Amino acid sequence: MVGITVKAETPRMAAARARVRMEAATLQRIREGGIGKGDVLAVARLAAIGGSKQTPALIPLCHPVRITAVDVRFTIDEGLPGVIVDARVEAHDRTGPDMEAMMAATTAALTIYDMCKAIDRGMTIEAVELTAKEGGKSGGWRRSS
Repeated sequence: MVGITVKAETPRMAAARARVRMEAATLQRIREGGIGKGDVLAVARLAAIGGSKQTPALIPLCHPVRITAVDVRFTIDEGLPGVIVDARVEAHDRTGPDMEAMMAATTAALTIYDMCKAIDRGMTIEAVELTAKEGGKSGGWRRSS
């Protein structure tokens, strides 16, 4: 692992996004609450929060980060068609929550897939990416659109 003991503990934030592409009929069933396993987006939100907390257990050289907030938002995108997952993770630590934000977005996307796979095996998870970060020595960064 990279040593971080000399770094200052500061507020930090990272945001990530993932897209889940699916059939339009699957998206409609998510919107209407017609998926047999339950409320897809509510379960995906909980999974994202839990996933962010498990990041250092799953990524071998990832430092544990003291997470102070996790926010997960979903956008229904008819043009995709599918769901866009945006996750924002805040922490107060010596390193940023970049991996925790990526894990949150990915875990939400995988949960959406799992809950809908019985009706749409052709779904794809795509474009998992860091969209922004703030704090620390390197300061802020935002992905260009």
